[in-house]
Amino acid sequence: MPEFETKYFGKITYQPESVVEFPAGIPGFEKECRFLLIEQPINRPLVFLQSLASPQLCFVTVPVALIEPAYQLNLSPEELELLNLEKVPGSAVGADLLCLAIVSFHEDGPATANLLAPVVVNWRRRRGVQSVPADSPYSHRHVLFEPQEAPCL
Repeated sequence: MPEFETKYFGKITYQPESVVEFPAGIPGFEKECRFLLIEQPINRPLVFLQSLASPQLCFVTVPVALIEPAYQLNLSPEELELLNLEKVPGSAVGADLLCLAIVSFHEDGPATANLLAPVVVNWRRRRGVQSVPADSPYSHRHVLFEPQEAPCL
């Protein structure tokens, strides 16, 4: 089995068939085309999107359905083609289609999730794309939770 040294997880071993190919890369990281999705029970519901080209590149994501259960995914014909999907009315998220929001952490405010441009993975084909719709009601800075002071005990 292949191994890969990462900045955040150390050396990881993975199955070649678990690699997700992003044919167009990710906006801003177009040369990054091969990723692993890493889930750790202690960090659930977070899913880490680890680049296999750059050990230091790892996106923190969370399933969109946990943030916005009624989320409407609208994939373009080009995105459907990159995912090797047939046109699906409303592009249903389910057993074969995973939809993740990239999480950003801010020193001066709460953590936010990018619902505007979700990462979409076709599990069956092991293909992914970051969907960037032309028109969307969602925000790229959806607040996950407001920080609160911990009570003194």
